[in-house]
Amino acid sequence: MKRPLHKNGIPISPTLDYLTQSVNDTKKGYFKKKRLLQISLLSIGVAIAICLIAKVLISLIDLITNIAFYGSFDLKFNSPANNHLGIWVIIIPAIGGILVGLMALYGSKAIRGHGIPEAMEQILVNQSKIKPSIALLKPISSAIAIGTGGPFGAEGPIIATGGALGSTLGQLFKITPNERKIILAAGATAGMSAIFGTPIAAIFLAIELLLFEFSPKAILPVALACITGAAAHQFLFESGPVFPMPELSSPSNMALVIYSFMGIIIGFVSLGLTKVVYHIEDAFEKLPIHWMWWPAIGGLAVGIIGFFAPHTLGVGYDNITSVLSGKIPLALMLSLCFFKFLSWAIALGSGTSGGTLAPLLTIGGAAGAILGSITLLLFPNSGISIPMAALVGMSSMFAGASRAYLTSITFALEATMQSHALLPLLGACTASYLISFFFMENTIMTEKIARRGIYTPDSYEPDVLRKMTVVDVLRANSMVISTKNRISEIRSFFDLNPPLENHFIVTDDDDNFKGVITLSSIYNKNHDANGPIAELMEQNIPALESNDNLAWAVELMSKCDKEFLPVLSANEKNRVIGLLTYKDVLTAYKIHLKENQEAGINLSLKRQRIKILVRGRQLIHKVKEN
Repeated sequence: MKRPLHKNGIPISPTLDYLTQSVNDTKKGYFKKKRLLQISLLSIGVAIAICLIAKVLISLIDLITNIAFYGSFDLKFNSPANNHLGIWVIIIPAIGGILVGLMALYGSKAIRGHGIPEAMEQILVNQSKIKPSIALLKPISSAIAIGTGGPFGAEGPIIATGGALGSTLGQLFKITPNERKIILAAGATAGMSAIFGTPIAAIFLAIELLLFEFSPKAILPVALACITGAAAHQFLFESGPVFPMPELSSPSNMALVIYSFMGIIIGFVSLGLTKVVYHIEDAFEKLPIHWMWWPAIGGLAVGIIGFFAPHTLGVGYDNITSVLSGKIPLALMLSLCFFKFLSWAIALGSGTSGGTLAPLLTIGGAAGAILGSITLLLFPNSGISIPMAALVGMSSMFAGASRAYLTSITFALEATMQSHALLPLLGACTASYLISFFFMENTIMTEKIARRGIYTPDSYEPDVLRKMTVVDVLRANSMVISTKNRISEIRSFFDLNPPLENHFIVTDDDDNFKGVITLSSIYNKNHDANGPIAELMEQNIPALESNDNLAWAVELMSKCDKEFLPVLSANEKNRVIGLLTYKDVLTAYKIHLKENQEAGINLSLKRQRIKILVRGRQLIHKVKEN
């Protein structure tokens, strides 16, 4: 009655062939490819829509800027820094803050902030579901905030709007939460690509901040959306680099060392910048007035700073281009770096609507140019240049503050088309990233949601269960019970020989597989002890093959609501070789984690040295004999 399974397994009845995987692999692969095509088409559709919205948003920002600062109804870009309002400029951002506060109060509170953390939160905890109203309210509120002098970029709002639009479309169709996440990321990054014309950086942004995975099913729809956004940028805005700058020459080794050291300094600056922003946000939380008025208070601070430093008002993309040219006086760069940061930190902490990328680029670029100027003053023959230092500072600031490492590097390269900047950017961004990683637990993108108890993935490792097969964890011996045995016989046998398992295979006289039975069923007193064991066994149980991975095993157990499944041999058709339980899967997972966490030495230098000495002596002995 109790015996181990034979090496070749027990023959299974031909009538149980359907117990193998219910879905044919070929049909399943075709279904997956068809779904990928559908999600890609939806992503392209979202991208086209968000590109048009991006153009409308930029035009709306320019319109509101002209109305607020120049009293003209014009869609042409004019920097608010050139206004002639005098001291009255102080109230313009405050009025914008009041309007944003009213929209947040009576529209949706979700329009507050710079958009990316909010999108991350919906992806991580709400199955990528964003309210459709955000797709309308976010660009309008951001256009008001930026158009009235808010020191933000348009990229954050358009990313949030694209994410909301993608999420809305994903809620209209019958798709999975993971597919909805892909469409959300596609809409968000298509907006970034449309604004800056940087499709590769947008794809990396999706991977590092939104998707939290790297697979063809996720990358391909996002890539198609970003390509669509880049094409729209050429059509709706302009061709060429979004931040043109002087041609850069290939740096020397000494210059590379200096640029990398600048990355370390900028990394520490990014830490302080992030902490100050959230300290200011905490200070606003303690104010004894309703949060609706906070953007107005922040706007008042922006107006005061803008009165003394007009270049801090508005988007400031022209400031980035000026900094990258390397022709701005040192005093102006110091003013731009400090006052832009102060204005942006207060406005963002107040909870108004706007982006973080453009301010980070402006502050980082100015800080890099300042460091470059000081270096050239102290070491005239160092071989660095102010434009390269500004570009390095711009990229490493974003890398340190957001920890979007690949996005930071590729964005700087695509936005400026300066291929010689690759090595300096690699050195500086790596240094800044390391400083951020070792000295700051969360980033400017994740701190807000981390305070709400939401964990953000920081690694994209392959699924452990997909790397292990069923046969890797299947136990060597399993107990087999005959259909002829009676319940009383099994109980008596188990009383004398307590079993180690809870599940057993049942076969007939010819060793044909008939089903499985549990220990609890055998000892259930509601059953007649003199009845055959066949009355208790479970039939029609789906089966695994020995070469299936554990991820599929867990999925099948979940679908069937079973704690165990029979396993068939992959080499010999229709032969059962054992039972896989959920405990086997957990044990294998635990062992795998332990193996990857425990350090060990696989190559002993001492042992190798002894082997060499022994072989040397043997060789000398042979030479002497000859």
